[in-house]
Amino acid sequence: MTKRLFCAAALCMAGMLAVSAQSVRFNNEGKLKIVQFTDIHWRAGDPATADAAANMNRVLDEEKPDIVIYTGDVTTAKPATEGLDKALEPAISRGIPYAITFGNHDDEQDLTRPQLYDYVKKKQGCLDAKAEGTDFAISVTSADGKQTRAVLYVMDSNAYSTIDSLKGYGWFRRDQVDWFARKSAELTAANGGKPLPALAFFHIPFPEYNEASTALGNPLVGQRGEKACSPAINTGMFAAMLEAGDVMGTFVGHDHVNNYVTPWHGILLCYGQFTGGKTTYTDGRRGARVIELTEGKRGFRTWIRMSDGMVKHEVCWPEDFKN
Repeated sequence: MTKRLFCAAALCMAGMLAVSAQSVRFNNEGKLKIVQFTDIHWRAGDPATADAAANMNRVLDEEKPDIVIYTGDVTTAKPATEGLDKALEPAISRGIPYAITFGNHDDEQDLTRPQLYDYVKKKQGCLDAKAEGTDFAISVTSADGKQTRAVLYVMDSNAYSTIDSLKGYGWFRRDQVDWFARKSAELTAANGGKPLPALAFFHIPFPEYNEASTALGNPLVGQRGEKACSPAINTGMFAAMLEAGDVMGTFVGHDHVNNYVTPWHGILLCYGQFTGGKTTYTDGRRGARVIELTEGKRGFRTWIRMSDGMVKHEVCWPEDFKN
């Protein structure tokens, strides 16, 4: 395990490495590289899933990230534990710390959502380990580990509507919006009143993805193969992010033939690249989104790394979107 991977001291328990803090470091060049895997849809016993493993392994070997973030629909067959083991193995075997949030399909197997989180929190390298709930913040510290310089929010956008009169997908609950606002305010206060550069990762896109991607004249980079399958109601998470002033970009999955980025009111709304095998609908392309932060800079680079090694749709935010 390299020094750049974990920012806090770790202790060895029963042969497993337990992360003692939810933090990662900028490297000595002032960079932090993130790989987002989304919609792996691992089906235990299905040979078609092998494509997902090959994809993840190649992306990690080519990009050599500092952290991996899994944004939901990781496993879609029984036993769910086997799907999680297989999907997380590429990161674990390389000693790369990772965080995970779930989508609308993960808890349709043989484990409840709380059981899924309990299971992954015990696994080697999992940054969810210290999370008190399903939403948490990962501090990105300076290379010497002495100062928090950026933040990665990992949040659970839930699964399906809980209101009988509404059909469709889930949304951020009021308590989750309140949690984000409190956490952001706490981190801003600790930074002398200045919002830290932040990114947010979750599964289901909020309604603003449809607003931004269909707004006349609003730029869009990448593929929009379908309408964003957002919840039927808007509970204000995007508005809370605008008010907080820290989130620069949001990163989702859920819609397998979308991989675009589009700006909206000063936040870049981003899709990951479908990562899974031939176990669900897709246009046949797979890969991952890569994000690179630079210490001290309010902005980021992002691109798609495809399973054949090709790099697509590289952009710099906000430079490439200035009029």
